[in-house]
Amino acid sequence: MTLAKLVKTVVAALEEIKARDIEVLDVRKISTLFDRMIIASGDSSRQTKAIANNVAEKVKAAGGSVYGLEGEETGEWILVDLGDVLVHVMQSTARAHYNLEELWAEAKKIKRATASAPGARSLTSNSGESSRTPVQTAPKVRTGKARGSQLDPEAED
Repeated sequence: MTLAKLVKTVVAALEEIKARDIEVLDVRKISTLFDRMIIASGDSSRQTKAIANNVAEKVKAAGGSVYGLEGEETGEWILVDLGDVLVHVMQSTARAHYNLEELWAEAKKIKRATASAPGARSLTSNSGESSRTPVQTAPKVRTGKARGSQLDPEAED
């Protein structure tokens, strides 16, 4: 399974169980252990457990491997190890307390589209990875500060 397909499968599984605030980070330049880190929130331990289990099931169904699942006992912070992708499913209070986004601030945030968005089309980044993004229908408004395109999956926030 390619990295792009694995990330897409994980994001779709997260969205299916209504995970909130999904962040996809490119950590290749920071860590040699994995390439992507995905962080998502759930409102209760029951929901975080359901989200993590759905990610594991969908990845296995898509032909991927799940190397580990930790934190299911409490459901406060569940880690799903998929090899090249590490998924953190956290309750909002744990996420605010540990603030992984700040700890991994050097990581490049990957803009993602809703995996199930109707009218989405596939784009390929400079690195050859493909992702699905919605077709842009409104004209872009330029502001004073140059920023990456919303359709650029490698753009930073």
